[in-house]
Amino acid sequence: MATFTKQALTEDANGEGILVARSATAGTTIHTTTSETTFDEIWLYATNNHSSAVSLTIEYGNTTSTLVIEQSIPSKSGLTVIIPGLILAADKIVKAYAGSANKIVIFGYVNRIT
Repeated sequence: MATFTKQALTEDANGEGILVARSATAGTTIHTTTSETTFDEIWLYATNNHSSAVSLTIEYGNTTSTLVIEQSIPSKSGLTVIIPGLILAADKIVKAYAGSANKIVIFGYVNRIT
């Protein structure tokens, strides 16, 4: 029987959010999975306190250009769902970069499934 444990993102142990400091690949590291036998159900939310919308690119699993999720984050509209519980395993990494550096903050958690 599977066990679910709520965990902080590997780059946000204090829960204060991760500032997306990069504006090109390879992005700011958000989370790294642990092993091939453990799955992380990833939940990510982004906020943008800039005066206009900012594009956000999530590199999901690695930095290959075909494995990206792109979304525009509206200005000053609270939290926007970026990753709605997608599964990732096998020592993979999630990174992010934005159209403007230092404008987007990412919050989230993982449900670790063993």
